[in-house]
Amino acid sequence: MTGNDKPASIWRDLARVHRLEYPLPVHYVCYAFWGACYAVGTVRQLLDVPVVLAVVANLPLPVAMNMLNGAVDVRTDERTPNKRAAAASILRLGVRRAVWWALAEMAFSLVLAAVVSLWTGHWLVVTAVAMIVVLHVLYNVEPVRLKRRGFANPVTLGVSFGFLPCVVSCAAVRADIPLSLWLIFAGLGVSVGARALWWMVPDRAADAATGMTTLAVRHGAYRTLLLSCLIAVAGPVLLGVGLWSRYGVIWAIVGVAAGSVFVVGQLAVLPGTSDRTLPSSARMRRRNMTPMMAANVFLAVLPLIAR
Repeated sequence: MTGNDKPASIWRDLARVHRLEYPLPVHYVCYAFWGACYAVGTVRQLLDVPVVLAVVANLPLPVAMNMLNGAVDVRTDERTPNKRAAAASILRLGVRRAVWWALAEMAFSLVLAAVVSLWTGHWLVVTAVAMIVVLHVLYNVEPVRLKRRGFANPVTLGVSFGFLPCVVSCAAVRADIPLSLWLIFAGLGVSVGARALWWMVPDRAADAATGMTTLAVRHGAYRTLLLSCLIAVAGPVLLGVGLWSRYGVIWAIVGVAAGSVFVVGQLAVLPGTSDRTLPSSARMRRRNMTPMMAANVFLAVLPLIAR
């Protein structure tokens, strides 16, 4: 390997372990912006310094979680066809280095959140980021290891990837969060949590082989997918109630239609799935998550055009 090839290889490894494959980065950006989009009075407010800093504080959190989880689960990921490349990247970077890298990214988010809270006096910003960091650590670290504790797994991911980031960027705009926004953020969080449950199904065989008792291992691939679809239905319902209260019935219907894309995308994987014929996470990511990505973007834009 030449000197020029080595830096390029390191950046490829970092991109892999942070899970920056299409279309995941777009999802991360939506999670970071959602709360601010629903809180601002005008599009121009999105450029206010505290709002920008809160969004930037949100951005490293999901990718840091991916890196920490990849470092902790490297032996399991080596057994998972679509994660072997990421596991190899972790081993090349070094497990210990990857852990410290992830923790540094989380610390960076905490520092930015503290700056926003000091700037605005809205302490919910740094509190929400601190809660995200705690949940990410507890998800991965023994003896708690929320990843292997049944419903705590998707609930933790729904809260830390969907719900709390909304609170972070919203609280940078306003200290008082009305009930309508709490309902909207809850709906978005439920949708993300249901998708996390759906996303664990391709890993069932490797998780079972390494003693990781996720819901997919406990209840089987088909029932887990079906359960994720049933839970996903609650997302558009909560979203619709919040949108109706805030923007009226027409925008509520439009928002529910967009939120229902998550359910349809998850249902599309159901036919033919069993414990012996697991779906491919790469195929799910490229094919099923593309319309989900479009729905996420639309749900960020909706409040900006519904005013």
